[in-house]
Amino acid sequence: MKLSTTIAAGVIALTTFAFVALAAQPAAAQNAAQIDHARGGASCPHCNLFQADFSNMELKNRDFAGARLRQSDMSAAVMNYTSLAGADLRDVNAYGAVFTGVSFAGANLTNASFVGTYLEGANFRGANLTGVNFSGAEMDRAVGLSQAQLEGACGDATTTLPRGLRIRECA
Repeated sequence: MKLSTTIAAGVIALTTFAFVALAAQPAAAQNAAQIDHARGGASCPHCNLFQADFSNMELKNRDFAGARLRQSDMSAAVMNYTSLAGADLRDVNAYGAVFTGVSFAGANLTNASFVGTYLEGANFRGANLTGVNFSGAEMDRAVGLSQAQLEGACGDATTTLPRGLRIRECA
C-alpha cells in the first residue's frame, strides 16, 4: 500500500511539473516566418499573421483566407482582389487602404478601423462588422452588406454606402 501511494504521489508531482513547465512557455502570438513570407508577396491562407505590419505595401491578388491577422497594420496598403474570407481581422488598422474587390466574406472585423478606406466591390457577405469605423470609407459598390451588419458599425457624413443602406454616426 505504501509503494502505490509513493508511486501515485510521484505521478502527481511529475504531472504538476509538466503542467507548470508548459504554462511557463511563452504563447506563440505570431509566426515570424509566415509574416516574412506574406510580406514578401506570397499568399498565406490560414497563417498566423498576428500583429503583422503590411502598412504601405502592395499585396494584390493574394490569398489570406482564414488567416489570423488580428491587430495587424494595413494602413495605406493596396490589397486589391485579395481573399480575406473567414479571416480574423479584429482590431485591424486599415486607415487609407485600398481593398478593391477584396473578399471579407465570413471574416471577423470586430473593432477594425477602415477610416478613409477604398472598398469598392468588396464582399462583406456574412462578415462581423461590430465596432468597425467606416468614417470616410468609399463602399457604395460593396456587395453582401446588410443593414443588420451595419447596425453595429459606424461612419460619418462622407461614408458612401450601397443604395438603401445607412450607418450611424461615430461618437
